[in-house]
Amino acid sequence: MGDGEAGNQKQTIIVSSSKTILPSNTNAVERLAQVSSHVSPNTSQKRRRRKSNPSDLPADYSDIMGQLDTLRAMASKPDMSNTGYVRQKQAGKLWVRERVEQLVDPGSFREVGSVSGTVKWRRLGGIKEEPVDFVPSNNVQGFGKLRGRRVVFTADDFSIRAGHADGALAEKTIYMEKLAIALKLPIVKLVDGSSGGGSVTTIRQQRFAYIPPMPTFTYVVQQLNMGIPNLGAVVGPAIGLGAARVVACHFSVMAADVGSLFNAGPHVVAGATFEEGLTLDDLGGPSVHCTNGTVDNLAANETECFEQLRTVLSYLPNSGTQLPPHLPNDDPVDRTAPELRSIIPRRRERMYDPRRIIATVVDDGSFFEIGALWGTTTIVGLARLGGFPVGIVSLNCEVNAGALDAAGSQKLTRHLKLLDVMNIPLLQFVDIPGYAIGTVAERTATMRHGITLATTYYSTTMPVFSVVVRRVYGVAGGIMLDCRDPAPRMRVAWPSGEWGSLPLAGGIDVGHSAELKKIEKEQGVEARKERYKALDEEYRRLMNPLRTANAFGVEEIIDPAQTRPIC
Repeated sequence: MGDGEAGNQKQTIIVSSSKTILPSNTNAVERLAQVSSHVSPNTSQKRRRRKSNPSDLPADYSDIMGQLDTLRAMASKPDMSNTGYVRQKQAGKLWVRERVEQLVDPGSFREVGSVSGTVKWRRLGGIKEEPVDFVPSNNVQGFGKLRGRRVVFTADDFSIRAGHADGALAEKTIYMEKLAIALKLPIVKLVDGSSGGGSVTTIRQQRFAYIPPMPTFTYVVQQLNMGIPNLGAVVGPAIGLGAARVVACHFSVMAADVGSLFNAGPHVVAGATFEEGLTLDDLGGPSVHCTNGTVDNLAANETECFEQLRTVLSYLPNSGTQLPPHLPNDDPVDRTAPELRSIIPRRRERMYDPRRIIATVVDDGSFFEIGALWGTTTIVGLARLGGFPVGIVSLNCEVNAGALDAAGSQKLTRHLKLLDVMNIPLLQFVDIPGYAIGTVAERTATMRHGITLATTYYSTTMPVFSVVVRRVYGVAGGIMLDCRDPAPRMRVAWPSGEWGSLPLAGGIDVGHSAELKKIEKEQGVEARKERYKALDEEYRRLMNPLRTANAFGVEEIIDPAQTRPIC
C-alpha cells in the first residue's frame, strides 16, 4: 500500500452501527442532517388514531364526580312521598337538614359521610352505571361553627327507620366521637329517635340475635373526662340509646313542643308494666324529665334549643387542657351596686330574690341558669365577670327556706363537676340554714346525697370564692365554706351574715331544754317565754358578724355594694 492510499484510509471514520463511512472533509451541515435523521420521528407517515370505545372512562374522573353530585343532590332534598318524612312534618318537627342549617353558622357546614347509605344502581353497559335511588344513612354528621366556634355534630334523621341502626350509622357516629377527641373539638348531638339503637328488625336483617354492643361510650366517657364539651338537644322522642347519649352530655336541653325521653316507648311499657294508653308526654315529656334532672333545661322549641346550645358553648373551652374563652365586655369591673345594701331584709323571716343578687354582681345580662325546674332549693349556672366565665351557685331562700334537700345536692354535685373539668372558677352566694329536715328529707336520702356533694366539694380543684349573704349553719354550711382548707379560704361576708352550728330557732330549745322546762314547771309558761326571749337577745348580740371578724373567724366583712369589684 502506497503512502497515498494510507493517507486516504486515515481520512475515513465510522459514525454509526451501520458502519457508514464519511470522509473527514464532509460538510458539517450534511453530517448533522444525517445524524438528525436517526433520532427524529418519521413525520412522513401519519399516526393511526385508535377508535373510541363506548366503555372508555373519562380521564378526569368526571363520571365518579357526577355520581357523587347526584347522590348528594338526592340526600339534600327530602322524599316528600316518604311516610316517615310526612309524619316528621305533621308532628311539627324540623327535617334533619333543616336542623343543621338552623344550628350552625351560615356556610360553615361540612358534611362527613355525605353519601353513606343504600343506593340502587342502573347498569349502562360495561362497567358504567348510574344511581337511580338513594336512601341516606339516618344520621347527618360533620363539622360546623357556632358563633364562630368550630364543632363536630351528629343529627338524627327520625324520618328514616325512626333513627334505628342502619348499615353506616354506627361507624359514622364512632368516627365523629373519635374526631372530637383527636381534634379536641366540642361535640353537639341533636337526638330524635334511638340514635342508632337496634330494633327487632335488625335481628331479621342480620339473621342472628346479638348481645347489645356499646362501642361509642368508650369515646363518650373519654370526652367527658377530657373536658371536651358534650352538648345535647332532645328534638323528638329520645329512646333507649338516644336517651342515653343526650343524658350523658355535660349540658342537655329539651324542646317543649316536640321533645320526650324514655328507656322504652309506650307500646313496650304497656307490655311490660301494663300501663296502657300512655302518650309520649305522659311517659317522658318535659314535665317529667326537665323537673327531675334527667334533662338540664327546657326550651320552647327547636330554635330555642339551638340558641341555648350556642350560649352554653360560649362559656366553655374546647377541652379541659385549655382556658375558658374571654369575651369583650362593656360592664365596668369596678361598678358598684348600692341597691344590694338593702336587698336582705332585717326581719329574718322575710325572703328576698337571690337571682337579683346574681344578676347585679355579674356582667350585665351574662347569667345563664342551668336546671331551673329541678332541685329548686339551689340555683346554678354560668356567668361572666369582666368577660371571664365563672360558675354560679346560690341557695334559694324562696324554696324550703333554702334548706338543701336531696335534689338540690344532686344538682350542685353535677354543676361542680362541670366547672372542675372545664377549668371554670366558682362564685357562690351562701345563705344556707343546713340540710333539709323532716320525714320527706329522710325518705329521699338527703344525707346520702349531701355527703356525695361534700366529697365533690373537697375533691374538685377549681377556685372557689364565697360571699356569705345571710345564714351559714350546720354540716352543709361548713362544707360549702370550708371546702378549700388548708388552702387560703377566699370568702367574704355581708353585714347581714349569721352563722353557727344550729339556727337559733330550735337551737335555743335544744341547748337550754332542761333550763326552760324547769322554768315552765316552776314559774309557768309566761316565765319560760321571758327567759327564751332573754336568751334569744343574748345570742343575737353575740352573733353580731363583727364579733366573728374580731376573732378572724371570717376574713372580711364588706359593703354589699362593693361585691362586684371585690369578686
